[in-house]
Amino acid sequence: MSATRLLVLGVVRMYGTAHGYQVRRELLTWSADKWANVAPGSIYHALKKMATERLLEVASTDAPAAGPDRTAYRLTQVGESEFQLLVARYLADSDDSAQGSFRLAAAVTFLPALPRAKALSLLRHRLTQVAGYRATAQNVLENGTSWGQPEHVEELYRLWVGAVETQEAWLRGLVERLESGKYVMADDEGAEFGAPPSPAPPMGAPPAEA
Repeated sequence: MSATRLLVLGVVRMYGTAHGYQVRRELLTWSADKWANVAPGSIYHALKKMATERLLEVASTDAPAAGPDRTAYRLTQVGESEFQLLVARYLADSDDSAQGSFRLAAAVTFLPALPRAKALSLLRHRLTQVAGYRATAQNVLENGTSWGQPEHVEELYRLWVGAVETQEAWLRGLVERLESGKYVMADDEGAEFGAPPSPAPPMGAPPAEA
């Protein structure tokens, strides 16, 4: 699955209801086309596809005098479950491919949607895997020079070691920051980033106390 799926779900969730143009504008404002490889045209496709999968439902359809119809979507309960699942999966999955990097970036964007303990558990799991990859890469670099490969191939392993070490250091730092109470998470007081808007009070309800 692509990072686009998670990001689109997350933006619709954040707005409560949103149409394609709003989602596209929000993600382009974040420059998600660069760090998550989100193609603007794929946003509309993702919305329609996830509606057929019952992750989203149509909230309203406007037909302005000029321009295309604007269909607004909102998350279903199934969509909320999918959103939570993707955030967790992309945080824990240590896939070091380009797509894996895009998915990790998308998951970190909505990291506060998770309870703190769950986020820490997932990040520690990823850290264990990344530390293992770093040890493997270092071992290959130190002991794998007699494979008959061109000598300069060892530079690829140096690149791999450097990339893995960078991610490992970042993960350790993030775990420490979360452990110290950094960032408002889903089970903290206050509204975390990306939280759905509070539902409007019913008609005739007394105002909330100041």
